[in-house]
Amino acid sequence: MQNDNSYSMKASLAAEFGRLVWWGAGALVVGAGLLGLFWQWPGAGQWVLQGGLLWGFICYQTGRRLHLNRPEHAAPLYAELGWGNRFTILRSWLIAAVGGFLFQSWPEGPLLVWLPGTLYFGAAVLDRIDGYVARRTRHSSLLGNELDMVSDALGLAVASLLAFGYGQVHFSYLLFGVAYYLFHGGLIWRKRQGLPVYPLPPALHRRAWAGFQMGFLAVVLWPLFSPPVTTVAGIAFMFPALVGFAIDWLIVSGRIDRQSEPVDRFFRRLTSISQSVLQPVLRLGIVVMLGAMLERSGWPTLSGLGSDWQNVFWSGGLLVAALFILLGIAGRVVCLLLIGLLGRHSIEHSLLSIDYALFSSVIWLMLLGTGRFSLWQEDDHWINRYDGA
Repeated sequence: MQNDNSYSMKASLAAEFGRLVWWGAGALVVGAGLLGLFWQWPGAGQWVLQGGLLWGFICYQTGRRLHLNRPEHAAPLYAELGWGNRFTILRSWLIAAVGGFLFQSWPEGPLLVWLPGTLYFGAAVLDRIDGYVARRTRHSSLLGNELDMVSDALGLAVASLLAFGYGQVHFSYLLFGVAYYLFHGGLIWRKRQGLPVYPLPPALHRRAWAGFQMGFLAVVLWPLFSPPVTTVAGIAFMFPALVGFAIDWLIVSGRIDRQSEPVDRFFRRLTSISQSVLQPVLRLGIVVMLGAMLERSGWPTLSGLGSDWQNVFWSGGLLVAALFILLGIAGRVVCLLLIGLLGRHSIEHSLLSIDYALFSSVIWLMLLGTGRFSLWQEDDHWINRYDGA
């Protein structure tokens, strides 16, 4: 009787997944038809071919993991995917749709030019939602964890390659796009060579930084900003992430014994120094560099805005951002606002060395947080928490 029930659940799960596969393929065909009508038929043909290949890869990766659709290895299989996994598969479909634009020029038209970035933005939003939905519906699964990693890695690789193709980032940013695959390829190689693979301790920054990278890529795939500001931002976003990948590799390969007391004490001390010294110094440095930038360019400086109230808004935004960052009030959110204001400023002013340093410092403070001596850091808690837990 138990075997019959298990077979029934497997059949039900496979049937649901099969329907999603065909729905996704059908949506790509419909999308290609619309692109052909409103853009160009050769581009639409290339889009559906590339998107279809990526969708096939996603379906293959999902299908071979269906047996993990359970809360833990010893638990019974769920009879249905659940809304969390459905949202993750939808996110993967959006990434496949983004991949359809690879190796082509930016779509033309007042609406189509926004399409690649909007599709990726939708995938980034679903990345925050799928885990929340799974936890709230009590349908968390090993499959969901696996698909989340597959979708994150594929999305970052596709979006970074597309951003490079559009000329928005430096070619070195592609290294970040393939870092996940290099990392896990190295793990597979070690296992095949009979070498030990050591566990990684949990770290909140990995999830938060991946989210910031997705947000950055969505923005550069919109026609809002252009080089050199997007190039500088890409390098600033990439550098801490690559350092994190390198440290994680040293840990899993055993070159750093993360379980030993001296090493653990070193990392705790490093974290304390960052929070007590580096992050507060970054806050002060941002305010000083912002003042130097305004002294050079004048106040207000955005002649292209065309109205006094817009100049007042821009100038007031800089003053509020500087004050909030100095005091450590919702610093990460304010850094996001400041990045937008500085990006707007860069449209009318050539960037100097101090502007590069300012832009990079704001991005690093957003990634790290404002540290000690901050008055309000609730944005840190929201970024690092698992919604729905």
